[in-house]
Amino acid sequence: MLRSLMLSHVTRRSIPCAPLRSSSALSAVARSPSWWLFQRCGSAGHEDPVSTGSFCRTFAALGGGDKMGKRVGTHNGTFHCDEALGCFMIRLTDKFADAEIVRTRDQQVLDTCDAVLDVGGVYDPVIDRYDHHQRGFDCSFGHGFVTKLSSAGLIYKHYGQEIVAKELGLSEDHPDVQRVFLTMYKSFVEAIDGVDNGINQYDTDKFPRYVNDTHLSARVGRLNPGWMDEKTPEAEDEAFRKAMSLTGIEFLQSLRYYARSWLPARSIVADCVADRKESNKSGEILIIKQYCPWKGHLIELEKELNVDPTIKYVLYEDGRSKGWRVQAVSVSPGSFESRLPLPSTWRGLRDDELSRETGIDGGVFVHMSGFIGGNKTFEGALAMAEKALAMRDSQTV
Repeated sequence: MLRSLMLSHVTRRSIPCAPLRSSSALSAVARSPSWWLFQRCGSAGHEDPVSTGSFCRTFAALGGGDKMGKRVGTHNGTFHCDEALGCFMIRLTDKFADAEIVRTRDQQVLDTCDAVLDVGGVYDPVIDRYDHHQRGFDCSFGHGFVTKLSSAGLIYKHYGQEIVAKELGLSEDHPDVQRVFLTMYKSFVEAIDGVDNGINQYDTDKFPRYVNDTHLSARVGRLNPGWMDEKTPEAEDEAFRKAMSLTGIEFLQSLRYYARSWLPARSIVADCVADRKESNKSGEILIIKQYCPWKGHLIELEKELNVDPTIKYVLYEDGRSKGWRVQAVSVSPGSFESRLPLPSTWRGLRDDELSRETGIDGGVFVHMSGFIGGNKTFEGALAMAEKALAMRDSQTV
C-alpha cells in the first residue's frame, strides 16, 4: 500500500502471495505468516518512492521472497468484496499466478503494475485495466445478464473460462466449461457485482421482510478495521489478506461443487426427464433414480426440451431412512413458492394420521408449507404424487 506522507520518506507496501491452486494449497497458504511479503521502499530526502535512487529492503516472516514477478494493483484503504475476490481470481490464472498485490491510489505506482483493478478509472482488458467507477462505464457480463459489473465481474468475464477449464481439466471451448462458467457467474459472482454497484435484487419499493447481513459482501465488509481500531498499514494489509482468503475459499468451494457434483448430475436428470412417462403418463412426475442435485438442472432442461406440461413433483429416495420423498418443484430456482404444493389437508400431518387422510399406507410426513412429503415406500410416494395431481384436477388441492 502506498501512502503519500508529509514526511522525509514514503513507504510503499506490496503484497506478493503464493499461488493458490487447490483447496489444500489455499488452506496451507492462508495459515502461513509468509503469505504476505512486505516490501518497504524509502528514499533519502523527498525523492519519488519508485525512482531509481530509492533504497529497497525486502523481508518476509519465513525468508526468501526477493524475486520480483508480476504485480497487480488495487486501491488501499477501505476494501470491498469485489476487489478482494478479483485479486484472488486473477492469481489463479497462468498470466498472474505469482503476482504481488500492490495496494495504492498513487497513479504513478499503478502505472507500473501489470494489471490494475477497482481503481485507476480505466477499463481496457488489452492492457489488463479493470476499473468500473469511471463515468460512462456500463458493462455487463453478456449472455443475457444485465447487471453492471464490478471489478470481480470484470476479472471473471475475461479470465473465468480459464479458471473453470483448469478445474474441469478441459479446453476452454468445451461445452461443459461454458456451462459451469455461466452458472458460476449467475450463482456466485453476479451478486457481488450487484451489491458493489448498489443494485437492488428486486424491483420493488416495499421493505424486506427480514434482513440478510450474512452474505459474502457483508462479511468481507466487516473485516475492515473498525472505527475504534488502529488503522495502521499493517492492520489494513492483514485485513485485506483475510478478505482475499475468505472470498477465495468460498469461490473455490462453489466452483468445485459445480464441477464435481452439479455438472455430473445433469446427465442423470436429463435421462430421468426423458423417461418420466414410464411411471406416470401425465409427465408431471419425475423419478430421480440416483439422487443428485436436480433443482437447477430440471428447470433448465424443461426449457431446452420444451417440456409441457411442466413437472410438478420429483420423487427420490432418502439416503438415511431409505424411505421416499415427494418434493414439489419451485416456480423458479431459489423460490419458496411451489408450482403445485401438496394438498392443504395433508400439511402438518404425520405417520398414521397422514395415512388415514391420504388413504395411502406408509405415510411419514407432509411439511406445513406443502413443499415436501414422505412415504416409507416408492409405491406410496408415487401414489401421493398421483393423488395430489388428481385433487388438483378436481380442484380440491
